[in-house]
Amino acid sequence: MPKDGRNDKVKTQGLYDRIADVQNLAMKINGYRSSVAKYLRSLNLDIKEDSLVLDAGCGTGLVTLAFQEAGYRPNRIEAVDLSHRSLSVARAEFRQRRRLSQRTDVVQSNVLTLPFADETFDMVLMCGVLEYTPLDDGLREAARVLKHGAPLVFLPVKPSIVGSVLELLYNFKIHPVAKVREAAERYFNIVGNHEFPITEPIAWSKTIFLLEKK
Repeated sequence: MPKDGRNDKVKTQGLYDRIADVQNLAMKINGYRSSVAKYLRSLNLDIKEDSLVLDAGCGTGLVTLAFQEAGYRPNRIEAVDLSHRSLSVARAEFRQRRRLSQRTDVVQSNVLTLPFADETFDMVLMCGVLEYTPLDDGLREAARVLKHGAPLVFLPVKPSIVGSVLELLYNFKIHPVAKVREAAERYFNIVGNHEFPITEPIAWSKTIFLLEKK
């Protein structure tokens, strides 16, 4: 990774190490988890007892918790993030749910260099992480670790007033939706692009793509 890339990695890790507890509280208050859980539940995904799932850029565990709340029970979940403090908060959240804690591994790693073999996972979840990376690089790495035909549930920050505020606060770069589609189509079939109801706070900053590895 070039020197500038290493500096960006350190800055991002430092930011989330500082704000992990506050961010986790904000996510609980604003209802993001229930919105994601409701969407995941609607998909009726083919997740079996021997399935392996990756939450890439898991932060404080929001999407892993939503996945469990939606009723899915895979064999293992790998929850990966760069921020040590965010992972500590995620571990604490998972420990409150014994069955989830028993089947979830928490791993500190960069989403651009995931420590897993090709075609390991039956599903990948990514929420609000590729705003810190080159979009194509992040989607290519997600495709690498996914099995053929397996789904990627991808929640990017979308261009909006709230998104622009978050862009300044969290020092990331929003990828235009057209660019997300263009990059995704190199590695995935786009199955759907869901917009959350405007009455749900997550709709103000996020959209959601259901992708399938080619």
